[in-house]
Amino acid sequence: MNKKIPMRQCIGCGQMKNKKEMMRILKPQEGPVLLDVTGKKNGRGAYLCRNADCLKKAVKSKGLERSFKMSIPTEVYDHLTEEFAKIESE
Repeated sequence: MNKKIPMRQCIGCGQMKNKKEMMRILKPQEGPVLLDVTGKKNGRGAYLCRNADCLKKAVKSKGLERSFKMSIPTEVYDHLTEEFAKIESE
């Protein structure tokens, strides 16, 4: 039997990719929007490719706002940009 690979759509570029290849951005019930590195925390998740270009596209197209059905403060985007920079430099 073939095991089904979970696919997710990037909110930046719109491509479908393997869930493990993507970054999960999490909106917990309470608290700020954050990067879920493990991909297992509780809350509503949105997925992004692991590059800064997709984050820029998501900011421009308001992808996070649509996914979470709320307005996202600029500080959250700034924080996510920093997190992405750390991950890409590793």
